[in-house]
Amino acid sequence: RAAITRQAHRAHAPATMTSSLRFRNLLVVIKQTAYEEYSQLKLRGQAPKALRWKRLESRYKDHKSCVNDLLRILRHHKVDFSCVNRVELDRQHLANVDLVVAVGGDGTVLSSAHFLDHGTIPLLGINSDPITTEDQKSVKKKKTDERRSHGALCMCTANDMEDGIARVLHGGATLLPRTRIQTTVKSTFSETRLVPALNDLLIANPSPAAVSRFRMGWLEEVPEYSSLGNGGDGGLSSLPPAGGGHGNYGASMDEPRPPLQAQYGTVTRFGGIPYDVTNSLNVWSSGMWVSTATGSSAAMAAAGGKSMSTDQTDLQYLIREHMIEKTASATDGEAGNESVEGMDNGMLGDGEQLHLRWNSQKGRIFIDGSHLSHNLELGDEVLINNHAPPLQLFLRDK
Repeated sequence: RAAITRQAHRAHAPATMTSSLRFRNLLVVIKQTAYEEYSQLKLRGQAPKALRWKRLESRYKDHKSCVNDLLRILRHHKVDFSCVNRVELDRQHLANVDLVVAVGGDGTVLSSAHFLDHGTIPLLGINSDPITTEDQKSVKKKKTDERRSHGALCMCTANDMEDGIARVLHGGATLLPRTRIQTTVKSTFSETRLVPALNDLLIANPSPAAVSRFRMGWLEEVPEYSSLGNGGDGGLSSLPPAGGGHGNYGASMDEPRPPLQAQYGTVTRFGGIPYDVTNSLNVWSSGMWVSTATGSSAAMAAAGGKSMSTDQTDLQYLIREHMIEKTASATDGEAGNESVEGMDNGMLGDGEQLHLRWNSQKGRIFIDGSHLSHNLELGDEVLINNHAPPLQLFLRDK
């Protein structure tokens, strides 16, 4: 591993710092390249035999050169900065930081974004190993070299970052909010809020050959319970008297209120708030994609989803390989399935909340790829919406 990525380094700016700087304390998150990872495996005799070491080393050198150039540029602008390897990034590194710079590719940007869950610290992505003209000529059957990062989330590349960083530091770059996915998992004895996803979620059985069984529906807050009390009873203390004329609870104090289950059907709670599960559907499939507008051009598009404008705040869901049984009530054998098939791919707008009840023995939620995941068990419930704080991301000018 390169010396600069072994541990966090600190470069202090002189006291005569330029007053026009918009950001003064930066954290530089540096990608660990495949060459570095495989070199460690090689020392233990575990590296694959088919590796192309010269190609890996060439890209490692390009990446290292970009990192060295970046540090030189930051010193030129007289800002405080510290460096940390992507795999060693922790929340403690964000203390007193007002800008995070991710050097690598889209994966490094996504990993860095997971630590910026409050949405208060902006993020700048730099593609350290962009596709060159020579690479495009060498790829005969495709338009791009898919072995390199596309840099869709990066504002700059190694070739133009000097001008881009100057505009970022002095307030001339484009900073826009990007919608993220908020996911809450309720198990038998716990409720866990996952880190916000910038691109997408994949919810599926850990084995790609296994069926993912779940019940999908939408949550609507129970009206009579929408105002929470302070009695620690999940809002029950704020209910009107039974004879107060609000709702259908009876005409006198002597008549007890009916239980939630009898009144509303399927009721669940998240954060102590009761919700009614509506328009639910039992699903047997290969799992489900949920994406933001940012991630709609990635796996969602490849799976057959719709491309979205990046300024949209809606989320998109797509059921993978949905196994739909033919209904006996359909006159032509297929007409009865049209409404179910129409639910395979849709949008989740502002104020809407998607609910899943996991019905397989095992499951897993993959957050922005394979590096970060959360395990599911039979009976776990998942709440998905777009309520996560947006990520402040520097973008390339169109």
